[in-house]
Amino acid sequence: MKQKKQIIIFTDLDGSLLDKDTFRFDEIENYFKELLLKEIKIIPNSSKTEAELLDFNKLYNLNISFIAENGSSIHGLNLIHSNLPEKVSLSRSTDQIYQIFNENIPSHLRDKISFILKLNSKKQQEIFGLPLDKIGLALKRKHSLPILFNGNEIGKNEFIKIMNNAGLTVQTGGRIMSICDNVNKSKAMTKTLELIKNEVDDEIITIGVGDNQNDIDMLRQSNYACLVKNDNFDSSLINIDNLIKSTEPSPLGWADVIKTAIQKIGS
Repeated sequence: MKQKKQIIIFTDLDGSLLDKDTFRFDEIENYFKELLLKEIKIIPNSSKTEAELLDFNKLYNLNISFIAENGSSIHGLNLIHSNLPEKVSLSRSTDQIYQIFNENIPSHLRDKISFILKLNSKKQQEIFGLPLDKIGLALKRKHSLPILFNGNEIGKNEFIKIMNNAGLTVQTGGRIMSICDNVNKSKAMTKTLELIKNEVDDEIITIGVGDNQNDIDMLRQSNYACLVKNDNFDSSLINIDNLIKSTEPSPLGWADVIKTAIQKIGS
């Protein structure tokens, strides 16, 4: 018997699926839901918090699995198969991460780092670019510490090296930097696929969609890598064979690259 194909789309949200200014994808919502009706799995793999991703599900009347805080935790795999867990944590807590930061960062670098959680709400809104009613959700961090680094590149590289040596990572997304455990979107994707393959006999084909630096490893790991146009990111930095690129930004660019990838899978 021919093995059934199961397509799983791992997608970044802000700037990839969601419009970078409105944080919505209304123009392609019907297409997105058509994919789900065709039993294509879509798993957001985002720097957003669990609270934000639950809100995303609620806003669009969805009930889909997701990966939160740059690969720190996986949620809702039981929606894919009843034997799979509801939550898998791949990271230490924010308190533990902050303690490691405190023990390792010298004062000359500490002075250049602002923790976004400690800033006033007006400044937080300016940084995240979110409506005021969504800021609270973005601050519900369980596994990461968003920061601003106010120094030069030399200082930033020194800071990143110290964090790496202490077993942490510094993730750079569209708007902010985040201190995280030794996790990333690619590692969380690998763990997700490993768990699914233990329960599903289908041939799994992956499509990865991103628009920025912290999506590159996830794209490299995908069977079909898709890059949504982002004027603030130099796509020549990505050396991936057969990379599918959109000519439009999100959300229309997301639909374009997915249509191309699905076409390639079917051919």
